[in-house]
Amino acid sequence: MRINNSKEKGTQVLEFALVTLIIVPFLLGVVVIGLNLGRSVQVAQIGRDAGSMFVRGIDFSQTGNQDTLVRLSQGLGMTRTGGNGVVILSKVTFIPASACTGLNPCNSNQYVVTQQIVVGNSSLRSSDFGPTGTVTRDTYGNVANYLTDANAVATNFSPVLTLNANEFAYVSETYFPSPQFDLPGYQTGTGVYARAIF
Repeated sequence: MRINNSKEKGTQVLEFALVTLIIVPFLLGVVVIGLNLGRSVQVAQIGRDAGSMFVRGIDFSQTGNQDTLVRLSQGLGMTRTGGNGVVILSKVTFIPASACTGLNPCNSNQYVVTQQIVVGNSSLRSSDFGPTGTVTRDTYGNVANYLTDANAVATNFSPVLTLNANEFAYVSETYFPSPQFDLPGYQTGTGVYARAIF
């Protein structure tokens, strides 16, 4: 007696096709998330290294020191003034009311950016903390008139860290886009942002 297995074979193919429609997108998602996780570790390390050097007095307005950041981000495509990434180094302080005696206007009881240096492609992302508008900077990134210039105010900084008068925070913000990890219809516009405060 001959048994016909053609119906069973057809059912197995159909079941495999249905399971594949569900499993493959999940597997692709896991791969993309895993690759972005690896990228986020690398970007966070670049940010921590940059901030650590910045707080120790490394002058990132000099091209040789900027080249060090470019070497740290090797493989991510950042250059000193462009490319596929940006590192924003900011120095933030708190201006107490007592520092505003005789000054009008003054950024009294505000956090302000006193120095900011951008290495890489500045069009990719701006700092989360400011300055809020255009400020005058010297060649070392020092902000002129940060006591009186309202554009020097560091927005959104007070919930992150509390500073007293004459204290400084050194902030390193790093961003690298990762379009190679985009999945059309699933995940687009990906990028990795990391912040370190010293």
